[in-house]
Amino acid sequence: GFIFQVTSFQGVAVRSLSTSSPHDHPEHGRLVYKGNLAKAVLGVKFFSYSTSLFNLFMMPYIMLKSGLGMESLLVQAAFYGLIGVFTFVTPITLHILTKGYVIRLYYKDEVDTYTAITYNAILAEKATVFHQKDVKIPDITKMFTTFYAKTKSMLVNPTLFPNPQDYNHLMGYDKSSFFKFEELEE
Repeated sequence: GFIFQVTSFQGVAVRSLSTSSPHDHPEHGRLVYKGNLAKAVLGVKFFSYSTSLFNLFMMPYIMLKSGLGMESLLVQAAFYGLIGVFTFVTPITLHILTKGYVIRLYYKDEVDTYTAITYNAILAEKATVFHQKDVKIPDITKMFTTFYAKTKSMLVNPTLFPNPQDYNHLMGYDKSSFFKFEELEE
């Protein structure tokens, strides 16, 4: 259907006429989910990366000015080791914990495929395409995993799906024998 939008931009009315939904993507399909922590995840990762980069550039200067570079090799190794932990381990840990966080999830009905948009290690958006039959639900509830798409763990918040049927179809609950058993009873 046609969508008519009127948006105000500093007192100037801007009008647009579109034949598709603003939540459709020509390549990925219909938007069925949007994560509410996308900006927070991006901000925390960017902050962590920037402070690590700052540490790398400042360490030689700090070592020369503090005189710590003149101490024993053991003191230098301990100092560099401690700084290295905070410089490298924190961003790596953050990436491991947030790499499966789904920013947006699209569904293409014609081919029954989903496209999950996540952030990769360099903070760029990464698209993962999978079929509903590739979705596996973990046997044990995991902290940062709602489901597996093929072998990649994905994290979504079920309450953020505008249409609960989209979540049910993603997880395969609409094909479950439990629901068919209920239908038979009625």
